[in-house]
Amino acid sequence: MGLFQRPASIAAAALLVLLLGAPAAPAAAQGLVLPKVSLEAVEAKSPQEVATALEIVAILTVLSLAPAILLMLTSFTRVIIVLSLLRHAIGVQQLPPNQVIVGLSLFLTVFIMAPVGEEIHRSAWEPYMAKRISQPEALSRALQPLREFMLRQTRQSDLALMVGLARTPAPGSPSDLPTHVLIPAFALSEIRTAFQIGFVLFVPFLVIDLVVASVLMSLGMMMLPPVMISLPFKLLLFVLADGWHLVVSGLVAGFR
Repeated sequence: MGLFQRPASIAAAALLVLLLGAPAAPAAAQGLVLPKVSLEAVEAKSPQEVATALEIVAILTVLSLAPAILLMLTSFTRVIIVLSLLRHAIGVQQLPPNQVIVGLSLFLTVFIMAPVGEEIHRSAWEPYMAKRISQPEALSRALQPLREFMLRQTRQSDLALMVGLARTPAPGSPSDLPTHVLIPAFALSEIRTAFQIGFVLFVPFLVIDLVVASVLMSLGMMMLPPVMISLPFKLLLFVLADGWHLVVSGLVAGFR
């Protein structure tokens, strides 16, 4: 038995020595090319190079703020709050799923904001790409349709609140109102309007819950949860009334 074990041990030791002692093959011989990545700050040869770098930084900053712009400067806030409150009013916590609610809100926002986007494209983007206007003027023209949209949806009380908190003089006209004052006032108005619509949506479903609870108590069914009985009736009422059609049409009409 020892005669058979000794050659095996010698062969294993020789193989280990070859694996550890053999020089590694170069990467080029194996067909693997490793790239070199480096970040360098070198002296600019012209002012145009500095301006280009600053423009890239500004574009990346705007892209990082794109979700906040979508939330605060469009109809997305009102739409998603109303749809979420509608789901809670019906009593089905997981249907429609969050992905469906967010997706529907996003596409409704694109539909509602389409006229504003067309105006921005016509008055700001096309002249800028044709090099008829400068970049600051293009940004000013792009902001103007958004300001008009926000002013139409903002309450005077919210505007007065933000002007008072900013401690700025009262503007003589809506065009004199600073944008940093208009945006939070618009957001407050959107949240308030969304909760008002949500309250109206809650009322019919609350009536159904009260009726079902009263009937169950009169029948002596204290241990039966009223939600199990009222949920099918709420779904039936919502389907028969074509609820999604009414809610979506009301949301879109509120911005027109």
